[in-house]
Amino acid sequence: MQAVSCSVNIERTVLAASFIQYTKEGVRNELQTGSKCLTLLVEIHPVNNVQVLKAVDSCIWVQFLYPQAESHLLPQNHLLLISEEKYIERFCIQITREDGDRVVITNSSHLPRDRIAEDFVWAQWDMSEQRLYYIELKTSRSILKCIQFWADESFNLMFEMPLDISLSGLRFKLVNFGYDYRQDQEKLYNQPSLCIFTNHTGSLCVCYSPKSDSRKEITYSVFYLHKGYRKTFTAAPRSADSQVTNGITFLNLGYFVAVYSPGHFLHFLNIQHPDLICHSLFLTGNNKMAAVLPSSPLQSLPGSLILDCYSGKVYRATLDQSYLMRFLWNARLDCEKMAALHCVLSCGRDPGFPEEQVIQWISERVSACHSFDLIQEFLIASSYWSVYAELDDVDMLLPYSSVLTWNAEIPGIKLVTEELPLPLMMVYSLKGYWAKLNSNLEYIKYTKPRLHYHNSVVRREWHNLISEERVGKRRSTMYVRNILDNAMKVISNMERRTLEPRLIPLLQEEDRHQRLLMGLMVSELRDHLLRHLQGVEKKKIEQMVLDYISKLLDLIWCLLETSWRKHSVHPWILHLKNHGSAADFEIFHLMTRILDAASSLCFPLPPDLDNSEKNEKLKFSIIVRLPPHIGQKVCRLWDHPMSSNIISRNHVARLLKNYKKEPRNSMIDKSSFPVEFLPLNYFIEILMGLESSNQGMVLQRSTAKREREHWSRRDLAEALGAWTLEEGCVSGG
Repeated sequence: MQAVSCSVNIERTVLAASFIQYTKEGVRNELQTGSKCLTLLVEIHPVNNVQVLKAVDSCIWVQFLYPQAESHLLPQNHLLLISEEKYIERFCIQITREDGDRVVITNSSHLPRDRIAEDFVWAQWDMSEQRLYYIELKTSRSILKCIQFWADESFNLMFEMPLDISLSGLRFKLVNFGYDYRQDQEKLYNQPSLCIFTNHTGSLCVCYSPKSDSRKEITYSVFYLHKGYRKTFTAAPRSADSQVTNGITFLNLGYFVAVYSPGHFLHFLNIQHPDLICHSLFLTGNNKMAAVLPSSPLQSLPGSLILDCYSGKVYRATLDQSYLMRFLWNARLDCEKMAALHCVLSCGRDPGFPEEQVIQWISERVSACHSFDLIQEFLIASSYWSVYAELDDVDMLLPYSSVLTWNAEIPGIKLVTEELPLPLMMVYSLKGYWAKLNSNLEYIKYTKPRLHYHNSVVRREWHNLISEERVGKRRSTMYVRNILDNAMKVISNMERRTLEPRLIPLLQEEDRHQRLLMGLMVSELRDHLLRHLQGVEKKKIEQMVLDYISKLLDLIWCLLETSWRKHSVHPWILHLKNHGSAADFEIFHLMTRILDAASSLCFPLPPDLDNSEKNEKLKFSIIVRLPPHIGQKVCRLWDHPMSSNIISRNHVARLLKNYKKEPRNSMIDKSSFPVEFLPLNYFIEILMGLESSNQGMVLQRSTAKREREHWSRRDLAEALGAWTLEEGCVSGG
């Protein structure tokens, strides 16, 4: 006989099996009937009784239910029986123990049954969660339904909803009920492919690939029901001459769904944050990772397991962190860097997570991305994943990426996004996973704009506090003290997390403004989470907030430490009296990029230096060591007399660049000049004439607000004190 399906109960005492009978002349057995398919129930502890459940001409599949009960010694077992005639029944099997360990079926003469479903064309079994999904065809509409089997042996229809998909060519298809030996690869290719994936975060993805009419491209859709939209992808083979012959396979990898076409591509779809295509990694057939899976038919099993249906081997699929790191170093496109970075960071809690390698890559590739700020993206994404597992609703409340829109195309793939009509479904029970799914549906239905935390409130309140202090207005002492106490909690939390001594004493200065900012970040984020996480313990939220902000600041610290250690730099070595090396400039460049990212995100910065004599020397030492064109830009940002002097020199140099001496009236009105020095007065008059001839161009004085002002003659006199005039050219003194 050819086995079709088999299943054993949770106690391993009863076996259900179905067979296709092949009779030959002269060969008979005691179980042989005139039916094509025989379904048996066998006592196997010990081997004792054999009972015929079904003897029909259509194929039968069997599946015992595995209730998550505290005791495995249940008084009865339940068995699902799925018929090719498009109905599903549940049998109730009473078992008892006799003579010690002997297990027998007590109601073998009459097994109660329930009709679970009928008139369906597709069904999928979720073993780990004990769920049955199936699709009914009603008046040319595909209706998706789900039944949940509970530990108390009851079951409920959890939801039903229409799916806008075409199932033409699909006569009858089962998923996760065992491999159907009758379907070879060619038949699989000519049928639509459909499967459903969920995870504990409340995600529900329907993955669908229609019957292909073209061997030149592959189309597949993912219904992100927990997000309220459908995304349809169209991918071409890796070369114009190659053809698609094997169809595609969908694989569940936790936070990602992998779409695999042997020899052509491997697409990692981010199911937690699928809004932007740049957060999903698309690898073509030329890529090594796209060729690691077998080309034979694959079946996705719970727990990121993959069954090779031809060899019978089972694999556990995980993201290869070492490979992703090599991919990051060699990636050329911004979309590849973005997607690979998020793939790596999603493994943040896995053993051997290469955070130091990620930081090293960022410190050396900080200017390599043009579509997004690499440091901002790393800080936000890494901090998000560091606390993601602590609370289920964090993905709705904390930012995941610094990028809000992405309009650039991804080479090799096209995308169309469609919103799904709301309400998507009616969930009939709110326990466990279903409560989280319902929360996701309520979020997309009623929440606009989104609830992701943003530092704009922190920035506004911080500026208000500083402005009030400058004009002498002060908030209540208790309010300010609480904010500063929050900052001290963050610093203490960081010190507890730090296992090794730090090279750079970051955030150790008694800088009131920066500590106010740090404390406000704690206060605002805590209030934001308390407002939207009803029922979560306040102490747990407060600790998560401290961990999140500590992680943000610790990442900045690690970026600096990595760069300083790489170039063997120490605080007592980085003096600013000599010309800097290439390593010094690389470190300085990284520090400015970190400052820029921190300023944009409103994170705490190093303390603001005033214009004391010591700090002035430090600032000038930095400016003179910069390339000249960068130093000139810095001068325009610093409101200082010396900056004005440098700007004036540059302006005068531009005026005199093409100066040609011409006869002039030697009579000078001395009353209009404050300086009794005729050569200087004469020179000032020349400059004023040049300005007039240049269509009223005026010199600029750089201020903190970059205001434009006219220069007085006295300003010119002070600025020109170190310059001499030689044959119409200006040279520095």
